[in-house]
Amino acid sequence: MGLPQVLESIAAACRRAGRDPKGVRLVAVTKGRSPEEIREKVLRYGSFPLGESRVQEALSKMELLVEAEWHLIGPLQRNKARFAPRFALIHSLDSLRLAEALERVGEKVGMRLRVLVEVNLGREPQKHGFLEEELPEALARIREMEHLSVLGLMTVPPMGPEAVVRPIFRRLSELADRYGLPERSMGMSEDFPIAVEEGATLVRVGRALFVD
Repeated sequence: MGLPQVLESIAAACRRAGRDPKGVRLVAVTKGRSPEEIREKVLRYGSFPLGESRVQEALSKMELLVEAEWHLIGPLQRNKARFAPRFALIHSLDSLRLAEALERVGEKVGMRLRVLVEVNLGREPQKHGFLEEELPEALARIREMEHLSVLGLMTVPPMGPEAVVRPIFRRLSELADRYGLPERSMGMSEDFPIAVEEGATLVRVGRALFVD
């Protein structure tokens, strides 16, 4: 598909939903891609956040792509929380224990870390995130932490057709509205237009950017 075509698909989904395309940011998922591929397929078109699932892979690329804004989109182990300040945004705050670890890191370095709270709306046991009924207490506790700035919510829906994923995306937007959170990170290569129609402000697209 390629990045220009992905942006066109985002714009088309915004038109269908009556949204301004400026309200949606493309996060280019660069897992497994070389710096050369990233420059050729992403950065040649402009400045887009780069999303990585693994801390170590991200750190190695940061040394070579110093101009990029980096987002962590995969699970963050508590023993690697010290690397969180290297990322502009953590999409995957999935437990109170991780929140406490990040709070300690933020206090140590003297900065507020920008995070999204992950919600497991599909209730899949193999996936990370808070269950919907856990969210009120979790958000209340995280928002009390002085060195964390909660910007929004993130979800990964179950694999399935539109009838499966659309209600998940819609529910995440409803929850973000309920708690006064502006950012909704949802949608990947196979379903990002649906996510945009349902209110996504950040879409995490990888494979579609690198397929000719």
